[in-house]
Amino acid sequence: MRFMSATYPEAPDKALMKTLIKNGRVVTAVDDYYGDILIEGQFITLIGKSLDMSADKVIDARDKLVIPGGIDAHTHMDMPFGGTTSADDFRTGTLAAAHGGTTTIIDFAIQPKGTAIMQALETWHKKADGKAAIDYSFHMIVTDLSAAEHLAEMKKLIDHEGVTSFKLFMAYPGVLLVDDATIFRAMSLAGSRGGLICMHAENGVVINEIVARALAEGKTAPKFHALTRPTAAEAEGVNRSIALAEMAGSPVYIVHLSCYDALKKVKEARDAGIPAFAETCPQYLFLDYTDYEKPEFEGAKYVMTPPLREKWNQEELWTGLRMNDLQVVSTDHCPFCFKEQKELGRDDFSKIPNGGPGVENRMSLIFNGGVGQGRISLNRFVELTSTAAAKIFGLFPRKGTIAVGSDADIVIFDPKKKMTISARTHHMNVDYNCYEGMEVTGVAETVLSRGRVVVENGKYTGKAGDGQFLKRSTVTLK
Repeated sequence: MRFMSATYPEAPDKALMKTLIKNGRVVTAVDDYYGDILIEGQFITLIGKSLDMSADKVIDARDKLVIPGGIDAHTHMDMPFGGTTSADDFRTGTLAAAHGGTTTIIDFAIQPKGTAIMQALETWHKKADGKAAIDYSFHMIVTDLSAAEHLAEMKKLIDHEGVTSFKLFMAYPGVLLVDDATIFRAMSLAGSRGGLICMHAENGVVINEIVARALAEGKTAPKFHALTRPTAAEAEGVNRSIALAEMAGSPVYIVHLSCYDALKKVKEARDAGIPAFAETCPQYLFLDYTDYEKPEFEGAKYVMTPPLREKWNQEELWTGLRMNDLQVVSTDHCPFCFKEQKELGRDDFSKIPNGGPGVENRMSLIFNGGVGQGRISLNRFVELTSTAAAKIFGLFPRKGTIAVGSDADIVIFDPKKKMTISARTHHMNVDYNCYEGMEVTGVAETVLSRGRVVVENGKYTGKAGDGQFLKRSTVTLK
């Protein structure tokens, strides 16, 4: 993987606020050492042992991990879908992310069919401006490349707007789905300019047929959301995405990969030297199909796409993470309240808004289930939750590491603290939590975003609008 380095900032003004983090165990994707970190203004300016200088604020990180702020490369804040809108906007969603140790999100702007791509970007800038508690960027969901000006707009986003990644759908016919010619056209353009295509890879046309058949047979319960979206449909979509990318001479990034059948296609491609990359999400590592079998309408809480799979897939995904066939853990955070929103599909599973909450819990879940269970190392934990996303999406080394000149996005993480996940205590604007009652060990205690303490000892100290839009670099992925 080769990438263009972000430009390091100039030396900070001596009058800027100084923060000194002392006595911590500093862990990055490649480092693990005890040391002190000096922050001046927004940037890390000095790393050393037993630093002794005056500072406006001193944070004692003794017995704690000091890690780069998390990067969640897949969120959906304030997104219209299925006749409603996701419950978290850029204010509540980024505040919740900060509490969990995430300091950057990459959200998705959506181009409605028949409209200009630049218009979609402007709409999402307005949604986020002045609200975000942490830094953010955008991918662009492309639904229409029928006109020459659409390709010109893609070029403009990559070359001038810092939006260097695009998501296309093989699912949701009539709404988001695009045909293979459009995918190939987008991949060809993006690949030639250092952009990246992210694929929602499921055979949505066939899935729609299976859904129609189930509804005709009176199968309306939430579990049929999963039963009508077989793993073969996801594997076919992944395989086709990779084939199209190979023909276009472009890398491809598979979003929210959920099952072993799909993972096999990515692994085969990577073994053949094809630049195929993929993420998975905590829900596919910790939840499974049996959640749909919960009584009454409870299974609707877990209606997301792709759906939860049989439990045996989980260890296969962990192996993929450990062996680098999966590079990133994102959340696909797209919450809809159980009451009022999920209930839109009480009599028809196909009308349940697809999506679930998770942006606040990702770091603790992956630390607990990965490092705590001996599945991955500390360095790999940092890579999966921060560094790899920064490299793949053109933010490294500004984000995703602890180094002189990098943004001071830093988490003081207590590896021994226990927490019980619950909707009663989370900060996401949704009335349930997919991981309700799960006890995790490993909690973000203090969080800095570009040198500002935004969460201290678990309490929010920032404000809406602290976050900035990030223009991202182009990348060359090998």
